[in-house]
Amino acid sequence: MRMLAGLLAGCQSRAVLTGDASLRSRPMTRIIEPLELMGARIESTGGLPPLTITGTNALRALCYELPVASAQVKSAVLIAGLQATGQTRVIESLGDTRDHTERMLQWLGVPLEITSVNGKKEIAVDGPAAVEAKDIRVPGDISSASFLIAAAALLADSSLEVENVGLNPTRTQFLTTLEALGFAVTISDFDVRCNEPVGKVVVGGTCPAERKPQAGANVLGGALIPQLIDELPLLAVVGSQTFGGIKICDAKELRLKESDRIRATVTNLRAMGAEVEEFESGLAVSGPTQLHGARLDSAGDHRIAMAFTVAALVADSESELVGAECVKISFPNFLELLESLAVR
Repeated sequence: MRMLAGLLAGCQSRAVLTGDASLRSRPMTRIIEPLELMGARIESTGGLPPLTITGTNALRALCYELPVASAQVKSAVLIAGLQATGQTRVIESLGDTRDHTERMLQWLGVPLEITSVNGKKEIAVDGPAAVEAKDIRVPGDISSASFLIAAAALLADSSLEVENVGLNPTRTQFLTTLEALGFAVTISDFDVRCNEPVGKVVVGGTCPAERKPQAGANVLGGALIPQLIDELPLLAVVGSQTFGGIKICDAKELRLKESDRIRATVTNLRAMGAEVEEFESGLAVSGPTQLHGARLDSAGDHRIAMAFTVAALVADSESELVGAECVKISFPNFLELLESLAVR
């Protein structure tokens, strides 16, 4: 929705963007403000969807410093900038965010100027820009694969290979973090396709006694958070099975996702018998802990549902996951695929 808003801002038409209850709860002020500065008109109720966008073919170029570390906001402004007159610049001062949009635009022949000034990354595009038509191979999503990877890593004697998965360096911090926590994860068959790195992820399961976290690996915060934002609930589950547990800081953004992911993660881990501390911008979970089977609540959030499906695999008895059907939002065959990976 946020990226489509950037596209529609430059179309001389009126469009309405809406979605399910989860999507309608997502904050949109962060893209409304820059797009209106560029000349679009966007109506909403309290900065929430639905969004009524009245675009213009006379968008103004903009120099915009991101108030939050958000690849979606960056992308919305850059996509609008393709249709604006003059140079649009986006400044990232709160840490690098995912760069799929920049890579895709470059692959499609759009010249981008990417620089670093005083520790701030700047991305500039001159508009109006021409975009080439090309065939595109979309790699497997590492965020979706992370749940299967974590499941295999946590279950002793497991072995899993995930082929043709995206290995964009702004997305692989999850793998780096698993490795730093003492899990057996390797990458092979590395290649670059359509300007995106891809390869094979190989993971072997271990028991807690075999995992030796590196110094400092149990604390996640600062610039790491934008690179791990989708995997943090899953890493909290992983931390419950890791010596020293895990502490997640600077992640208040998790409270503004499809659910309050901090609260949902804490509630479910406590239901399974884990010792968890909750604070405004994160949580801390002790480990390793023997999780118990429990009645778990997805909160209608696909990533919470998948994270606690993984948690249920390492619990000592049966768990019930309420609202598991929400996994279809991003990974329709997740449960069937997970079942197909069972020991034969």
